Amino acid sequence: MSSKTLLMISGSLRLGSTNTAAINTAARLTPVGWTTEVYRGMNELPHFNPDDDDESVTVVDGVVRLRSAIGTSAAILICTPEYAGALPGSFKNLLDWTVGGMEIVGKPVAWLNVSAHATHAADAHESLRKVLGFTGADIVDAACVDIPVARADIGGDVLVTADAFEVAATESLRVLTDYAAAVTAD
Repeated sequence: MSSKTLLMISGSLRLGSTNTAAINTAARLTPVGWTTEVYRGMNELPHFNPDDDDESVTVVDGVVRLRSAIGTSAAILICTPEYAGALPGSFKNLLDWTVGGMEIVGKPVAWLNVSAHATHAADAHESLRKVLGFTGADIVDAACVDIPVARADIGGDVLVTADAFEVAATESLRVLTDYAAAVTAD
């Protein structure tokens, strides 16, 4: 495991989504001494099928890249939207591919919830917590934060322009990376 790599994943395929903007912005706020990898291969993953995920078959390259990115990271930061009251199907598919691999077991994980909707994407994040529990991820609750981001807060460069987001995301990243560093030091 890399002691200083933070993997960031947007649960949205939309290039201009607030979730992708949040991940892009958070990548620029990574604490000193850490590197960031923004995962951008979700659209390359095949539909999850347990028959395609055992030792007797060759797992496709997109899955290998996902698992490698998870395995070489010290921690993971997620930002996902809610779609139709749940996780988006493409992001749930990504998570399904992590269940069969052991790369995420014990890995510190947190999320930024940027929903500006009245429900604050509560169902999606409840589902995210449940699925991450099945993967064996180590959810760092103190680093999971709600930071509503309005569409008007996204610049043409697909970055969040709101100062409040930068402050909250920086603190979330600090908590997550401090936790990850302490876990790997043990």
